Amino acid sequence: MQTTERSPHLTNGGIPRLIDRWKLHADDNERKELLLLEQNPDELEDSFRCDLTFGTGGLRGVMGPGTNRMNVRTVGKATQGLANCLNARFDHPSVAIARDTRTLGEQFMRVVASVLAANGIVAHVYPEPSPTPTLSFAVRELGCSAGICITASHNPAEYNGYKVYDETGCQITTAAASRIQEAIDDVDPFDDVQTMPFEKALEQGMVHWIDADMHASYLDAVISLSNGIDCSSLTVAYTPLNGTGAAFVPEILKAIGVKRFELEPVQALPDSSFSTCRRPNPEEREALTRGLDLAKGMRADLLLATDPDADRLGVAVRHGEGYTLLTGNEVGILLVDHLCSIARSRGERLDDRIVATTIVSSPMVDALAKDYGFELIRTLTGFKFIGELIDRLEEDGKSSAFLFGFEESYGFLTGTYARDKDAMVATMLVCEAATRHRSKGLDLVEALDCLYDRYGHYRSKLISISYPGSKGSLHMHEIMDSLRNDPPTSIAGTSVTKIVNYRSGTTPPPTINIPENDGIAKPLPSSDVLELDLGNNESVFIRPSGTEPKIKAYVNAFGFDKDQARTRIDSLSGEVSRLMG
Repeated sequence: MQTTERSPHLTNGGIPRLIDRWKLHADDNERKELLLLEQNPDELEDSFRCDLTFGTGGLRGVMGPGTNRMNVRTVGKATQGLANCLNARFDHPSVAIARDTRTLGEQFMRVVASVLAANGIVAHVYPEPSPTPTLSFAVRELGCSAGICITASHNPAEYNGYKVYDETGCQITTAAASRIQEAIDDVDPFDDVQTMPFEKALEQGMVHWIDADMHASYLDAVISLSNGIDCSSLTVAYTPLNGTGAAFVPEILKAIGVKRFELEPVQALPDSSFSTCRRPNPEEREALTRGLDLAKGMRADLLLATDPDADRLGVAVRHGEGYTLLTGNEVGILLVDHLCSIARSRGERLDDRIVATTIVSSPMVDALAKDYGFELIRTLTGFKFIGELIDRLEEDGKSSAFLFGFEESYGFLTGTYARDKDAMVATMLVCEAATRHRSKGLDLVEALDCLYDRYGHYRSKLISISYPGSKGSLHMHEIMDSLRNDPPTSIAGTSVTKIVNYRSGTTPPPTINIPENDGIAKPLPSSDVLELDLGNNESVFIRPSGTEPKIKAYVNAFGFDKDQARTRIDSLSGEVSRLMG
């Protein structure tokens, strides 16, 4: 979670003056929250110490009063800044808006639409909670100037967020985020935010409800990417983790022929407190407890899980007598192989097809690129950079070259109907891949083992360490500066052969099979990432999270057999954990 210093017109008098201003403009509930906050000095300091700003997932933070929290003031301020940018750039701007099932989602949506309307900007609003990829799709279908999705994705229940999309349906990238942030910094949240009553905006035609036809068109676009594999032999358990996927994933399963599937009944319903999964993250086994119980009871071949805004997909596979959870890297590798195998069986060329992934994703995809011959481009962390790549391909008339994109954090996309990761299309691909391997007598774990036998045993591990509060933020910066200024020369007995500081902003993207001077692989923008290359397909990437007060380390290990790979990843991970304190 990134933060920024407050604007000068808010700093005079410091935090006490800020609190007084908030009390002056607060309603009764906000005043009660502030009174409670004043009883906890550390929490009070963290709530007002800085302004929320855009990270890799947009504006995101804990809900509550304060400049460093998600509330109607910070949402209004962000929207006014965005409105100023849109009106400066477009003659008649319009914005699509969606939200997930989180607390205050509807209230924030109404604030956004009301501020846009008061600034002469038409808002097209999904009336019910809707997945993030449907927002990207609507921006493109409606020809909007921008999109806003009120969601904190897979963050804990106390978070909410504000993702901003450009006119292509892609999350804003670094340069656009900087411009919008500058405009937001110039907005006083009490004096400068224009607004009109939501109902008045509806009456005046400044707010339009997006009708059900948009969802139908979106589903058609996803289903059109099916490879025609009949998945009727599969048994599937599914949990939407109380989020927006509940109305969409079952439709996808039906379309590809899955007849035996069940939804986890409690987590199929909206629950803004996520009472059965306080961290609704399909990457974590704890969040899948109820889904796994359902899968075991029905002996499902697969458990599928989507996060609250249904852009990430978690997969567990029945293997032997239990269920094995696949990582985002493992699902990505399986799906790359699946799509390439199908293309090759049809006699299609792969040397002009592009797979995109991030710099922190598994190096195993490099081995697949060398084998199948597809072009591989790596981007910075954040699916918006993959979306930006798709836009460059479209501008060059090469959008059909895009085969697949994935990131290790459980995000996947094929097709160009959207510019963000999509758990619905990933659901379809995973089921088709499971069915194809089933015809060979393999489950997805066994299929992955075959790939390891073919390409070598790659293992990856994410280490994530939290640094809460104002002191934690300072400590994060100290750790990153220390690693940059005095990087380790070896890790777990292996020498560091190369160090890449992505903060330089001139780093060429890692690529394979990309023709020279093709113009698609642009230099990577500046990012707070440090790469420690150990050679032999082993590496460590360290970066602060863009959405939470954490430092993340992505550790990649390699072995010639399963045991060697497991030993290496344990050894490297232990040493990296010590490096991060």
